[in-house]
Amino acid sequence: MAKARALFAARDLTEGTPWKRIVEFSIPMLIGNIAQQFYNTADSIIVGRYIGDNALAAVGSAGPILNLLLVLFVGVAVGAGIMVAQYFGAKDRASLSRTIGNCITLTAITSAIIMVIGPLVSRPLLELLNTPASIIDWCVGYLNILFIGSVGFLYFNILSGILRGLGDSISALVFLLVSTILNVALDIVFVARFGMGVPGVALATAIAQGLSAVLCMIRLAKMKEHFDLNLPMLKLDKELSLTVIKLGLPSGLTQAIFSMAMIMVQSLTNSFGELVIACNVIVMRVDGFAMMPNFSFGSAMTTFAGQNIGARKLDRVEKGTKDGTLIAVGVSTVITIVLLFFGHYLMRVFTDTPELVLLSQRMLRILAFGYIAMAVTQCLSGVMRGAGDTMTPMWISVITTVVLRVPLAYGLAYFTRSPQYPTGRPESTFISLLVSWTLGALITYALFRKGAWRTKSLKKTTMEEAA
Repeated sequence: MAKARALFAARDLTEGTPWKRIVEFSIPMLIGNIAQQFYNTADSIIVGRYIGDNALAAVGSAGPILNLLLVLFVGVAVGAGIMVAQYFGAKDRASLSRTIGNCITLTAITSAIIMVIGPLVSRPLLELLNTPASIIDWCVGYLNILFIGSVGFLYFNILSGILRGLGDSISALVFLLVSTILNVALDIVFVARFGMGVPGVALATAIAQGLSAVLCMIRLAKMKEHFDLNLPMLKLDKELSLTVIKLGLPSGLTQAIFSMAMIMVQSLTNSFGELVIACNVIVMRVDGFAMMPNFSFGSAMTTFAGQNIGARKLDRVEKGTKDGTLIAVGVSTVITIVLLFFGHYLMRVFTDTPELVLLSQRMLRILAFGYIAMAVTQCLSGVMRGAGDTMTPMWISVITTVVLRVPLAYGLAYFTRSPQYPTGRPESTFISLLVSWTLGALITYALFRKGAWRTKSLKKTTMEEAA
């Protein structure tokens, strides 16, 4: 029993061998991220198998719009995790308690806004993107259900971010696994048994995410040894709330910029027709799994850096950064090799259409080497965020997506037009993504080495004394 409690306890990452602490913390997050990705993948597999390729295209076309309206809040969750990690590392119980309480209240306000705005803008945005008439109604139904049920998604993200900031990556993992199993079961029941179609997939996801949020809240309520969770702590504190938003907004904007770029590229993808749209869905689902180790190590580096900077251990941050990045690059290299040689087996999980399998395999091979570059970007950006520098990763995202990726995608499509490909070759969107990832890694490394992130700690004396 004591060992079980220790497994689910908050973890102090300021002690022990850096690489071991990073790996121990990353593995549960990796499993959890894979489970989270399985939400969307299960939706795609079930939709593709039981409804058809057009329904698969509908789920994919709805994705960028859903992300656009939700990612700003996900950024706030990042800000919360940074503050929690630094205050936990500094053993500042009062600030930690008020930060957690304010985040819970901010989430309630954000949920109400998204539940109202989302259904109002879903169809106009889909029409703006030239979504094919054959799938637009499915897209609208899918989006509206997820927007109305977004409270579960938002609370799970903020509460799991707080748990990770406290060093507890196990609890969020267990809760996510439970909700993932429920999601798959409900997908099968709603779609295969009750014939609810695409809306049934969205309803299953909303219910499962709501359960994971409730479980996270119950877990936090039992961690009274580290912070206080009561009504006074839930009262909005202007300074704390602004700090959470200030830290998190750049991360949210980074994701929003990426989502905007995805929406603009989705418009280009839509012009290639339903087959390419379905191909894009399949590749992005596999891409989601391939990118999970990078995201996991990046998030782990944020918590590791945050706690150690809060504890004034800058040398430990430097050592952990080298260790974590090398491990992430090694893992991504293995993933790249697997995708190059065995990617076609993954394509067949989603569809039996030979033409769609071959097209998806070709596009995935274009992206494969980009995962190594993203390992560098995610780890170094994670350290910068953990230190409180969330602006630098945002500007890197602006450069690589808005300035580079979108113009490059449209430019390549324009110059590859032919009688066979009147709107350009579909490879254009994937080549542009590979180029943006590679350039992003180079810029991130250069700015990390410059070291401006060292001056961004919440407690200004921390970095000065560590130096």
